[in-house]
Amino acid sequence: MEPDDERGRAPQRKGISYSQPLARDAVAQAAYARHAALSSHSLDDELFAGSVVGARRGDEETAPFTESVPAPPALCVAVDSANKLVWTGHKDGRIRSWRMDLATAPAGAADGGENAPMFKEALSWQAHSRTPVLSMVVTSYGEIWSGTEAGVIKAWPWDVIAKSLSLTPEEKYMASCLVENAYIDLRNYVTVGNMFSLPTTDVKHMLADHCRAKVWSLTSMTFALWDARTRELLKVFGMDGQVESARLEPLVMPEQFIEEEIKVKPTKKEKNQGSITFLQKSWNALIGAGGAVRRVATKGTFVEDNRRTETVAQAMDGAIWSGCTDGSIIMWDGNGNWLKEFSYHNSSVQCIKALGEKVWVGYASGAVQVMDVEGNPLGGWTGHSCPVIQMAIGGSYIFTLAHHGGIRGWPLTSPGPLDDILRTELAKRELSYTRVENIKMLVGTWNVAQEKASPESLWSWLGTASSDVGLVVVGLQEVEMGAGVLAMAAAKESVGLEGSANGQWWIDNIGKTLDEGISFHRVGSRQLAGLLIAAWARTDLKPHIGDVDAAAVPCGFGRAIGNKGGVGLKMRVYDRRICFVNNHFAAHLENVARRNADFDHIYRTMNFNKPHGSAASDTSVQLHKAVNANGNQPDEDRPELAEADMVVFLGDFNYRLYGITYDEARDMVSQRSFDWLRERDQLRAEMKAGNVFQGMREGFIRFPPTYKFQRHQPGLAGYDSGEKKRIPAWCDRIVYRDSCSETIRECSLECPVVAAITSYEACMDVTDSDHKPVNCMFSVDLARVNELIRRQEYGKIIESNEKLHCLLQESRHVPDTIISTNNIILENEETVVLRITNNCGSKKFAFEILCEGQSTSKQDGTKTDFIPRASFGLPHWLEVQPSIGLIEPGETMEVNVHHENYYTQEEFVDGVVQGGWCELTRDKEAVLLVNVTGSTSTETVTHRINVRHCCAASSPPAPANVLSITAPPGDAPSSEGPTERSSRKSQSNHLQRSDAHFGASEVHDLHRLRNM
Repeated sequence: MEPDDERGRAPQRKGISYSQPLARDAVAQAAYARHAALSSHSLDDELFAGSVVGARRGDEETAPFTESVPAPPALCVAVDSANKLVWTGHKDGRIRSWRMDLATAPAGAADGGENAPMFKEALSWQAHSRTPVLSMVVTSYGEIWSGTEAGVIKAWPWDVIAKSLSLTPEEKYMASCLVENAYIDLRNYVTVGNMFSLPTTDVKHMLADHCRAKVWSLTSMTFALWDARTRELLKVFGMDGQVESARLEPLVMPEQFIEEEIKVKPTKKEKNQGSITFLQKSWNALIGAGGAVRRVATKGTFVEDNRRTETVAQAMDGAIWSGCTDGSIIMWDGNGNWLKEFSYHNSSVQCIKALGEKVWVGYASGAVQVMDVEGNPLGGWTGHSCPVIQMAIGGSYIFTLAHHGGIRGWPLTSPGPLDDILRTELAKRELSYTRVENIKMLVGTWNVAQEKASPESLWSWLGTASSDVGLVVVGLQEVEMGAGVLAMAAAKESVGLEGSANGQWWIDNIGKTLDEGISFHRVGSRQLAGLLIAAWARTDLKPHIGDVDAAAVPCGFGRAIGNKGGVGLKMRVYDRRICFVNNHFAAHLENVARRNADFDHIYRTMNFNKPHGSAASDTSVQLHKAVNANGNQPDEDRPELAEADMVVFLGDFNYRLYGITYDEARDMVSQRSFDWLRERDQLRAEMKAGNVFQGMREGFIRFPPTYKFQRHQPGLAGYDSGEKKRIPAWCDRIVYRDSCSETIRECSLECPVVAAITSYEACMDVTDSDHKPVNCMFSVDLARVNELIRRQEYGKIIESNEKLHCLLQESRHVPDTIISTNNIILENEETVVLRITNNCGSKKFAFEILCEGQSTSKQDGTKTDFIPRASFGLPHWLEVQPSIGLIEPGETMEVNVHHENYYTQEEFVDGVVQGGWCELTRDKEAVLLVNVTGSTSTETVTHRINVRHCCAASSPPAPANVLSITAPPGDAPSSEGPTERSSRKSQSNHLQRSDAHFGASEVHDLHRLRNM
């Protein structure tokens, strides 16, 4: 039950799945970037709804959803449940808000259909002028902080946002300008005396520590810790926990290495100067390219890849967890002190989510792991066969978001007895939701020997054969060669560049042969020096192909240069992962072992890495990975090609005929005695011995050897008759494997891809190269899941299975709780202890304290309405610590509720006084919500506590002329509690924007502001 926006997906374990992001959590992130629009799903019975009436093509099996108007790709999300808003940060530098109540399709609407209404943004503004919003967070005090490139962090006071939200739709432009001009540049809030320096690299992640009212901002290698209330920079430290005392050195631009290292390109004149000089210069060029690659790596371009911070989250005991690209997880205390580090997977950690005493970790391998708050593994499973990039919790499920935008739901009790029931019941209904699709594939390979083919040759090779196929994959070798070309290609690869003019010529002309743009559409390509692979899909098949990714593995000159090697494409076709690899192995008759080693190196090291925000693939049930007791996956180190449902290897493998002379081979070819020649085929012998292409098959060869010919000489008389007289050989081959064994060839969810070769031939009339092009036609059956039907079956199981129903009810139990008081009165800077007791004798529970809203006394003695801040944030005069935590059975947690003076001075916008001193002498009242939950459900018991502060009339202090921030000790940046911190008066003086100063005042009555 897991359709994504275009294609279904096979069941791997159990759970509910649907394609678009949840508006209730940040799980939406990748799908935003893909669709450039916000989509919303309900967590009620709509999950198990029937057909999507009027659904657009590709969404037929998707769970009902509503969608926003188009917007630029979103890179980050923050949820404001208090005001029913979702905040999104976009690539164009704008922050947009969307109302949750408008994200629900009206009753009777064609949910998810072509004519379904689209909801619009509520408020947006230009947060960063020329850079994207890379990260965003709502702080414990309801402010929105956003991070972008070069270490820039801005804060947006809630009162200004609230005022803008209160304006009418006709005042939308005014509302946007109001927020744009009120930002606070947090680079001005660094510690005095240069004790710490703010990193100048991209702010990729932000986290609100609601337990201690702090904010964590993260680059790939460093952490910065802020006070959410005063906006002070408390500490900057590295991944090892060591405090940073100097700015990070910027990396040298990669382009410099190309200019410095790659300056050798042989000319005709150089070639004529003698073989020694030319070969020496060629070697120098290649060594220079290798040196460039090594120096770029030394500078940090590649070295850091194995140790970067990819995600950060807070466990319910208050500890901070950060996940790294090398699979390790680091635990920190609230002051940024390193606690411990552990690792259960080699795959990169992509996301972390916590509820109660459990923490879930999602990996790039697709694995999902469950741990306790101490980091001890409780279990795990394969959620997807592509990266799990985000997670969210809703109801009794944790939802995992894959790179392609598909979402799966897993019971919070997993692994457990609930899973066994679901798996068994769904297996009984498997036939009802299984569908088998058939496609025709044409795979072609050609060593073009640095030549360009005529249109007639391309048509002879691909034109006729492609007339009734849905997918065409072409691999070329020796598109271009030469030392200069190889050196430049190596240098370009080192800085992430690829492709060439010759490669583009081939792609364009093959596209013309296939009637690209009308009959076919190109879905992917990859070039490495002389190797090129490209794929085209027919128009009606293209909607069912996605998550195309590419990879390259060089095998020449110490595995560094692309004169030999492989380039690959990976794609999902009807939700099945298929990989195509174009290869060029070591030449010469005697180099059989080197050819075998080239294959082994490519097979083991080809890695289809895709940066975040791009799609990746999901795969089939038979590749479900077992997870052992300690949470490790025993086959996690398997090559990525081994994980595919189908793999096709094509190219110039360079295997020759052995034990035969040139004249004997020519005679056998002229007599078409191919059986006798096949007995002397090196590749056939090596495959039979299990030395290469293990587990793969090849079609029956009925065509003459395809190498070596004299160019532009037709017929079999064109075999090489020069001085070397190379023995004819079948160098150009296509081999494959599907997902089934030789004995079981029936297509099913257990054996989801079954392929058969319908033709395997060479185009002997093509004379443009010394090799002949080869074609292989496949008929492929692919078993997939109809996610709509599977989702309905899942709903029926949930409703009808009594045992399952009882287990779900038990999981929603919330332990009994005792709160010491429901009414607190605070004097100036006073602290009152609130006690929360776990009255259950067997289970822990988690608590979280929020602020439902604040009311202020008016001059006439009446009170304003209770107005919530963003995400139920606290007002600045109130401190609650700890505001989240875990309480053991029978134990009591003490929470300090503290009043802190917070003087809001005059508000300046571009030098114009906007107001000030609006509430200092007024009594204030806030309603705290103590939410108590278990670990297996989001079922919540809420306790309300009234907190009142009576303020004696007094004059406000004189405003300071300079920004004054006192730095706490570096070793313990924020170890003091509310009592100690009360000695440090927190005054928000003139807040700086560029060279202007800004302030902010609390907004008390949005209804009154609407009439301003």
